[in-house]
Amino acid sequence: MRIDVLTLFPELFREPLQTGLLGKACSEGLINVCVWNIREFATDTHKTVDDAPFGGGPGMIMKCEPIFNAFDKVRAISEPQRVILMSPRGRRLTQNIVKEVATASSIVIICGRYGGVDERVSQALCADELSIGDYVLSGGELPALVLIEALSRMVPGVVGKWESVESDSFYRGILGPPQYTRPAVFRGMEVPSVLREGNHEAIAKWRQEQAMKITRERRPDLLEALSEEQQRELEKS
Repeated sequence: MRIDVLTLFPELFREPLQTGLLGKACSEGLINVCVWNIREFATDTHKTVDDAPFGGGPGMIMKCEPIFNAFDKVRAISEPQRVILMSPRGRRLTQNIVKEVATASSIVIICGRYGGVDERVSQALCADELSIGDYVLSGGELPALVLIEALSRMVPGVVGKWESVESDSFYRGILGPPQYTRPAVFRGMEVPSVLREGNHEAIAKWRQEQAMKITRERRPDLLEALSEEQQRELEKS
């Protein structure tokens, strides 16, 4: 998977792309993340990337020309299958959307800044706008990293065992079950006996029951979003 990121702050990506599973995925070539500085594609002497909005109003708006120029450079190297603008007005990112985006082998992520991005960027370049939540950040760089991290887990070989991915919260549309490790008893709190008895069928049944219980208690909206058939399948699994 190739991911090209267009941003005004490429330095925000350096450390995360060298750390943990994401760093491992990049170093082993499982994913290729290329970060482009939009400012380098501005054509005026001062490398201007923002301007006042037409119609007036507070704040500055990211100009379309440098973004289009940067995109043209990327497109000359790799034909992107998906183009995404990280935006507070976009679809809220979910695991299902991650799975959908992860089917593409080449992705461009555009990071907005200031008071927004010239609308022509979305109109002409972006197949999708995504948001990581109903709140406002100073730019799209941290949301882009969230998306990249989530996408990387969908690439075979990044996570050691694919079963770990399938057991993640949201992967099947519900939350994950409680997890425990040693010691078996800590400050009077005991690990459930079923997890210590070695009966794998009973453990799987307990985990599924607990996952459904926690989802009903904490995120009933997730169950409501599933079809009746999906809910029955989860109850049986």
